[in-house]
Amino acid sequence: MRQKPTVLAREIVATSRLFRVEEVQLRFSNGTERTYERLVGKGSGYGAVMIVALEDAEHALLVEEYCGGTDSYELSLPKGLVEPGEDVLDAANRELKEEAGFGARELEHLTELSLSPGYMSQRIQVVLARDLFAERLPGDEPEPLRVDRVNLRELAALARHPQFSEGRALAALYLARDLLIQRGELVL
Repeated sequence: MRQKPTVLAREIVATSRLFRVEEVQLRFSNGTERTYERLVGKGSGYGAVMIVALEDAEHALLVEEYCGGTDSYELSLPKGLVEPGEDVLDAANRELKEEAGFGARELEHLTELSLSPGYMSQRIQVVLARDLFAERLPGDEPEPLRVDRVNLRELAALARHPQFSEGRALAALYLARDLLIQRGELVL
């Protein structure tokens, strides 16, 4: 196992309402020194969840929402922040109700993913939600989200969809699909 670099200095060099940019000066085991910048969350750091909500054995729910980063309406999986005092599964069920108008009787933690580990500290917990029922909770979205669905057998086509670009969501869908195949619950 490789030795992690030694941290020589850390400094917050920029702050916004949601994020902080941290500059980290490092010395690697071979003596090379470098300065890295990374985006770190601002606030409590309770984490985030992304939900693969199965409508039936082969269809997962997607939501369409405006994304400021791409300045467009994008399709993705329901997701959001874990609130203080919530565990990951409770947060997933709440976010599913807020964003898609469904709750789940069965929730399973699948994995943890990062977005861009070279530049961001954020991680997201991927949860599989099943046995859905209609229930809507008020959320923090500025407008209602449109709910769509994707066939797990057609993920390659989804990856080419002009409104779908989030790599974490695609990875989560493939992980859920492969798990269902492994368990014999889905046949390609």
